[in-house]
Amino acid sequence: MTEVHTGHDHVHGPDCEHTAVKHNGHTDYLHDVHLHHQKDDGTVEEHAIEVSGANPDGHNDHDAEHGDDHTHGPGCGHEAVPHGDHTDYLVEGHLHHPHDGHCDNHGPVEIAS
Repeated sequence: MTEVHTGHDHVHGPDCEHTAVKHNGHTDYLHDVHLHHQKDDGTVEEHAIEVSGANPDGHNDHDAEHGDDHTHGPGCGHEAVPHGDHTDYLVEGHLHHPHDGHCDNHGPVEIAS
């Protein structure tokens, strides 16, 4: 069952200024720690990047593009992305997940242009 985001007064689309992500054959928009899918009827669905071979949720010590002193979390400067049952952070086209003082690489995300 798809969760609907109620009370959403913003219309997502190419000019809405939120980061557009290609996901399952359509475009979703990152908005306030949510991945929103704007339906033609105005309904906004809550989506998440599925855990898969391309986007695993396992632990691996990722050689990150940012310094070792950077910790992902609210206000870190990277957009939050729902992934499976947790939150990752978008860094240069892929998902970073903070884990035991390092980042796990949870795979690529295609940004829509």
